[in-house]
Amino acid sequence: MTPDIDTLVLDFDAGSLLALNVILALIMFGVALSLEVEDFRRVAHRPRAPLVALSAQFILLPALTWVLTLVLAVPPSVALGMILVSTCPGGNMSNFFTLLGRGNTALSVTVTAVGTLLAIVMTPLNVTFWGGLSADTRAVLTSLHVNPMDMVTTVLLVVGLPLVLGMAIRHFRPRWADRVVRPFKVLGLVLFGLLLVVAFHANLDIFAVVIGVVFLPVLLHNAMAWGIGLGSATLARLPREDRRAIGTEVAIQNSGLGLVLIFAFFDGLGGMAVVAAWWGIWHIVAGMAVAGWWSRTPPLRGAPPCAE
Repeated sequence: MTPDIDTLVLDFDAGSLLALNVILALIMFGVALSLEVEDFRRVAHRPRAPLVALSAQFILLPALTWVLTLVLAVPPSVALGMILVSTCPGGNMSNFFTLLGRGNTALSVTVTAVGTLLAIVMTPLNVTFWGGLSADTRAVLTSLHVNPMDMVTTVLLVVGLPLVLGMAIRHFRPRWADRVVRPFKVLGLVLFGLLLVVAFHANLDIFAVVIGVVFLPVLLHNAMAWGIGLGSATLARLPREDRRAIGTEVAIQNSGLGLVLIFAFFDGLGGMAVVAAWWGIWHIVAGMAVAGWWSRTPPLRGAPPCAE
């Protein structure tokens, strides 16, 4: 079954892709409703922790992901799916898990916001660079004629535009933003979950074929992401609350954005799509487990308080 994985294409029509784009935009809009310009100024005033997080997110994780794909010798589409997921920004669930795990939630929110903006350029750049280093994954990129600038445009429309609109509303209509921020977040996540369930049901046969191929790579990949985030923050001698925030931010990826790009630019290639979909499930399981464990440990005395 493994040799056929790169020929598998998921059943995901234009209407489903449009729905996925709209849902992801709603999620990003909901996140942006809780962001202010001050969140970005915080990076300029205290850049050390955010720089560690963003370096781990956009430099170390994609590079070591490429190495992991070589070590595991996974099929080309699985390798490219792992690379794509590793280059996505942190998902908004990272903020929730950081709060639950008694980490520095203000840092988590800041890194999510800045990382989302950086992803407009860094995600297409990383995909084409690391995907182009190996002959097998380069062949996939070449055969599908993936244009980095087209990816930039897609990320800008699906992620960047909702982020700017949400922050504008937060600035000019803060009371309205306060009222609708939670409903927007919940609505987006519920719709995203429903869409994944429908897509999973429509492609059950394909998932049955490839789940055995992607289960272990995704598990190891996510564990490596936790290690990169926590290890980088530890080497930088950051406080425990910051280490928890950065570890979570690197390990909880925006797999929804990954799926958008896979169906928009890779024709829903089976191995890639299943990697992104399974990552979206697994990182929630891992995030809940790690945050639950951390929640048993009280914050250090004198540590910065967590804030939403």
